[in-house]
Order: sequence, then C-alpha cells, then structure tokens
Amino acid sequence: MKQFIPLILIILLFTGCTSSRKAFREPLKEQGAEFLINKLKNNEIKFKTLSAKFSATYSRNKKKTTISGQLRILNDSIIWISITPMLGIEMARFMLTPDSIKYLNRINSTYMLKDFKYINQLLNKTLDFDMAQAFLTGNDFSLYENNSFRASVDNTAYKLSTSNRHKLKRFVRRSEEEISIPLQDIWLDPLQFKIIKVILKEAERDSRKFTADYAEFVTVSDQQIPASIDYHIETDKDKIRIKIEFSKIQMDNEISFPFSVPDSYTGIESFTIK
Repeated sequence: MKQFIPLILIILLFTGCTSSRKAFREPLKEQGAEFLINKLKNNEIKFKTLSAKFSATYSRNKKKTTISGQLRILNDSIIWISITPMLGIEMARFMLTPDSIKYLNRINSTYMLKDFKYINQLLNKTLDFDMAQAFLTGNDFSLYENNSFRASVDNTAYKLSTSNRHKLKRFVRRSEEEISIPLQDIWLDPLQFKIIKVILKEAERDSRKFTADYAEFVTVSDQQIPASIDYHIETDKDKIRIKIEFSKIQMDNEISFPFSVPDSYTGIESFTIK
C-alpha cells in the first residue's frame, strides 16, 4: 500500500451518464495533421472545475492493490486527490499546483511539502503540471508545440506522431525550465476525435514507455469524458499497470480543495517508489 500511494500521485499527476463511443467500421479517409489537431482541440473537454469519485487497481509483479478516492481539479491550477481504502477512512491526501506538491499521510501522521520539481527527481524524468492534468482528463498537452506532428491511419483510428515536442517558449521563460517530449503517439477516435490512446517514449531507451488508454466515454455537461483510464508504465526493471474507473463526474460546480497540516504531524523529506 505504501508503494502504491506515490505512484497514484504521479499518474494522477476524474451524474449519471451513458457510454457514447460507437464502433467505426468504414475505411478511414486520410487526413492531414493540422486537420486532426484542430479536431482534437475543438473536442477536448473545457472546464473550470472537475470532480469525480474513483476506484483504482494497481498491479505489479502479479500483486494487486485496490483503493478508492476522490479527485478534484481547478483547471490549470490545482489537482487535489484524497485516497481512501475500502473501509472508508482517508489514508492520504495530495495537492498539486504548477509549482508545488503537498502530501499528507493520515496513517503515519506525516506530511511533505515540496517544489514540483521533486516529482522529476523522483522519476528521473520530466513531468509538469500540464502533463499531469492532461493524463487525467484525456486532453492533449496544452502548453506544447503542435507543428511537428505526422498524421496516419492505424486500423480504425487516426494516429498523430511526433518527436521532440517542445514546451512553448513563453512558458519556458516563465518557468525557467525547458521541457521536451522525445517521442509521442496519439490515437484519435474517428467519430468524436477524442484521444483514445497516448504513448510516450524516450528516444534512446525503448524499454522505458508510458501508455494511457481512454475508454467508456460518458456525457457530462454536453461533453465527452473518459470514465475509464488504463495506465501502463514500462521501465528497465518493471511493468506496472494502474486501472482507474471514475463515477459521479461533475463539471463547473463549486468545490473546495482543503489541505491543512495538523500540528502533531511530522515533516518528511521524501518517499520512495519501489
């Protein structure tokens, strides 16, 4: 369980609805990258706030851990996660902002307050708030260049591929951190032009790969949102899977992001992913 908490953070780093995705069996017409990117951007979810309950299963080395919790997002500003075991008592709480990460461990009465760069040090990999939010919502990265994509047809989906996708210069200057994505593939549903799969890889390390599959799209406030996300993380040593199912998804409601550290809690400097 302790190993699962930081992994959920990094990946998360989503009432009544009905599934709306339909099978597309007609041969796809070739489209240019600019056309597909415009369709993708036009069909992304737009929101001020987003909240949902979730259940998640973490699998590694044939061992599984199941938890539940709540997710709340203030667009481009806050990602708030409360993790609860099946007994219903909060176990941990996270709050991410574009420049910070805060963590409470209710079981051990500990807390951690760090710069967002701590996640990159932990992973030995570049991640920013924009990426974390996109992974959770099924949107594309909003602060990155779009001019290097190549378009193709892959079976019954459109595919966009790029290498060395850089963070927009104005945001690099603001954050003083140059970030690029070595290799990225995006698959789009040909009916809704929603992202159904994303793969990120390191250019010189094929064994290191992150995959996100989006499914069970539901209608919330007239927008299509994935209610099921399946993450696969492959490294030199591990293969990890995190499957998340969302329920009671709501958008643009008034929500709060409570985070306070009790006086009795002890500060910690790090947690370890094993």
